[in-house]
Amino acid sequence: MSAFSIHNLHASLGGRAVLSGISCQIAAGRWTAIVGPNGAGKTTLLKAMAGLIACDGELLLHGQPLAGMPGQARAKQLAWLGQGEPAPADLTVHDVAMLGRLPHQGILGRASAQDHAAVAAALRAAGCTAFAHKRMAQVSGGERQRALLARSLAVGAGVLLMDEPLAHLDAPHQADWVTNMRAQTAQGNTVVSVLHELSIALMADDLLVMQSGKLLHHGASDSVDTLAALGQAFDGRIRVVVQGELRAVIPA
Repeated sequence: MSAFSIHNLHASLGGRAVLSGISCQIAAGRWTAIVGPNGAGKTTLLKAMAGLIACDGELLLHGQPLAGMPGQARAKQLAWLGQGEPAPADLTVHDVAMLGRLPHQGILGRASAQDHAAVAAALRAAGCTAFAHKRMAQVSGGERQRALLARSLAVGAGVLLMDEPLAHLDAPHQADWVTNMRAQTAQGNTVVSVLHELSIALMADDLLVMQSGKLLHHGASDSVDTLAALGQAFDGRIRVVVQGELRAVIPA
């Protein structure tokens, strides 16, 4: 079963073609990492999947045209975490996480017991409970990123789209993020993340390898063909070392 069905997707930014003929199926209930060199079109593809930019071609979410979905229905199904996401400096970390519940609230925007429970669980999962009372102006870069992660988790969406979610996170919190993503897929949810940290991307179930706005390869992260495509995308300047279940990326 596919979470996303993408066929012949094209997108331009500022009059320049960024995506050219992308076609693939993103499996539901799996973690897919989008990788490739700078300028490959990774973020543009993820934004297209979130419905944040205009594009040509067919893009289906769970078999339904994404462009035709009502905004609230889409917001319940898709959780988004982008690069440099804005968050009002005077809001507390708890309040930022509560923003993730807006698609579930009525016109008056009153938080229910279910909303509070979802936010508490998201704050725990993102490691934010100890500083949930702090305002965003008071937290570090890493704490800010974890607060935004909590907001995404609080949505309770079946699909999480994350662009560079490991920015500003130290190694232990990067490991926590991986644990969270595996917990999401264990619950049947779908994760699609753009990652520059290739060694962590290789922990995903599948890799979508991009180069120059095109899909170079899409396959299981432990596939020989996938590892070869990864090296090709970076012009042979990297190689993947495999030892048991561990895979590391080193300069070629």
